[in-house]
Amino acid sequence: MSCAAIHFTPRCSSTRFLLSALLFLLFCLTPAFNQQAVPKSSVALKYDTQSETKSKGLLDEVNVIDFGSRKDFVQLTVKDGSETVVVYVCPKPFEEEMGISFTKGDQISFTGSRVKRAQSEVILAREIVKGTDTFTLRDAKGTPVWDPRTGK
Repeated sequence: MSCAAIHFTPRCSSTRFLLSALLFLLFCLTPAFNQQAVPKSSVALKYDTQSETKSKGLLDEVNVIDFGSRKDFVQLTVKDGSETVVVYVCPKPFEEEMGISFTKGDQISFTGSRVKRAQSEVILAREIVKGTDTFTLRDAKGTPVWDPRTGK
């Protein structure tokens, strides 16, 4: 009697069970094999209070970039004389909630941690001063004050 018959022999049932189990494992393991390693550039940068620095300059560019798991992180390019510094600020929703707006040509000062990202150095801003407004983005230990899930 073949396995295609209505009545299964014990041998056909166990073969069918093994085949089902193998297919189940194949479907479960396939996504794990297809996952790619996280690129170094998207690994979260750690605020280092030992590398904290203060600077000021003229705002040259305002961009929204992918940073870590966020697709809406505000990045500023600040020129201080001949030096150009890249400053990571906060998620766009937090910027909007705080009422912060940055425009090319703004004079700002900032406090933040110098960290390596890929082959360059960036500043993770803890505090930014624009005119008479002071915006606190991280606490004294460098922990962001926005909610990482919502960006607010």
